[in-house]
Amino acid sequence: MDWLTDPQAWIALATLTALEIVLGIDNIIFISILSGKLPASQQNRARLTGLALAMFTRVGLLFSLTWLMGLTAPLFSVLDREITGRGLILLLGGLFLLAKSTMEIHDKLEGEEGHASARGAASFAGTIIQILLLDIVFSLDSIITAIGMASQLAVMVTAVVVAVGFMMLFSGKISTFVDRHPTIKMLALSFLILIGVALIGDALGMHIPKGYIYFAMAFSVGVEMLNMRVRARGTPVKLHQPYDGES
Repeated sequence: MDWLTDPQAWIALATLTALEIVLGIDNIIFISILSGKLPASQQNRARLTGLALAMFTRVGLLFSLTWLMGLTAPLFSVLDREITGRGLILLLGGLFLLAKSTMEIHDKLEGEEGHASARGAASFAGTIIQILLLDIVFSLDSIITAIGMASQLAVMVTAVVVAVGFMMLFSGKISTFVDRHPTIKMLALSFLILIGVALIGDALGMHIPKGYIYFAMAFSVGVEMLNMRVRARGTPVKLHQPYDGES
């Protein structure tokens, strides 16, 4: 616990916590959209469960640094490109994000209204499994960033726990805001497509700096905020919902 008296460790903790929160934005968006497919009574529980799983996944990875570093070893080559364990996880995660986001956009714009009403009870477990799988993918970038910024394991674990606690605190408000504004939801799904492409590029050795992605996200949301102020009295487009009501 010597790091408690080290000013440099506290600076690293504050910086790393802020970065973990920023890197967790895409995770919150994904969890909010997936939980939004559940009945209203289950959505908050699904969000909190998903974020708790994200925290345990990241802490678990931090305590498995030897295994995590082993993921950078080449497994096989495709078209003269070496594929590592980390790259394979990112590739599969990116493809899943592309497919899932495209299907969500289709359901919201062209799907049947209330088409999931008859299978709400069975979908909660499926939603949590999907969240857990994507948590692993999102956690890889988060943990690799943590390892590069701090040397003490306690600092990294504390940053992850504080960041996830912050996300839990505001996840409900973010989810409600996204649900109330159809264009924000479509932008969020588009961001997930963008993140999926970035994950695939990273897996194939073509790294896209996260700064570009977050700038595009922030700029797009900023433009939409201005649009929302201009159209404050207008009637928004109604997206298709999986549930007509509670079931």
